[in-house]
Amino acid sequence: MAENARVVVRHLIMLLCFWLPAARRKKIERWLRGREEFKKLEKCDWVLMSWGKSGRTWLRVMLSRAYQLKSGVDAHELLDFDNLKKLDPQLPAVFFTHNNYLRDYTGNEESKAHFKGKRVVLLVRDPRDVAVSQFFQWQYRMRPNKKFINDYPPHGSDIGLWDFVLDKDAGVQRIVDYTNGWARAIPELKDVLIVRYEDMRADPAAVLSSILEFTGTPVTPEQVREAVDFAAYDNMKKMEQEKFFKGGGTRVKPGDMDNPQSFKVRKAKVGGYRDYFTDEQCEQLEALVAQLDPVFGYGGEQP
Repeated sequence: MAENARVVVRHLIMLLCFWLPAARRKKIERWLRGREEFKKLEKCDWVLMSWGKSGRTWLRVMLSRAYQLKSGVDAHELLDFDNLKKLDPQLPAVFFTHNNYLRDYTGNEESKAHFKGKRVVLLVRDPRDVAVSQFFQWQYRMRPNKKFINDYPPHGSDIGLWDFVLDKDAGVQRIVDYTNGWARAIPELKDVLIVRYEDMRADPAAVLSSILEFTGTPVTPEQVREAVDFAAYDNMKKMEQEKFFKGGGTRVKPGDMDNPQSFKVRKAKVGGYRDYFTDEQCEQLEALVAQLDPVFGYGGEQP
């Protein structure tokens, strides 16, 4: 069954389930979404894994441009699973996932066994910056049903930023636990490349080159530099305002043109969480981040 057909089937099934209790509807929808993702996992050439708001869109645009330059593909075509591979078979099908719904389908709540045999690029970011960015995503961009099925605070909740980053289902502790789960899985999976958002900010060309080399589709240094320039912050903001990308690229558009906080590309700042909290609150968050496995290089104050 084609991907679009599966999505249509999911929507039809959920319409028929509208009368079921909320918890049952949630379980069914998460399982259906997990099935859709599992089909992609089976077909993909490599996996880009991350928690939401970890810089994935920025990396997606850099990868898209590198692949476009390698094959002469239209710059408006944003990488969306196998769309570029359909245009040029030498390009990979890349599965973007948070390993969220997959667990409901495979039953692997803690294990990452369903990723065995796949090369995995694990994109991580300081959980404090992630949680702050996720708050604005939740507030201005996230659909009510997405909040419901992912256990975020309900739509319309009167909850501030500080309470959000401490929320057990959406905040810093949850992100730390998720990331540590991947640290435990790396020895089992073997083909995992850890990429830190902070390192991408410091030297995007070096990180992009390492990803392309690891995943088996290297490009020239000139193409890497052009891809980095194409995905630079100011150009990303401009492309979002102009709705530059077509097809799957419609995700790179603002929720509200008049509200800067609703943009997909918001601040892209390392350590930006400090702008929102007191020194005492920052100390409390630092203690949570100190629980991260040392393999990720966090804990304590970040430059």
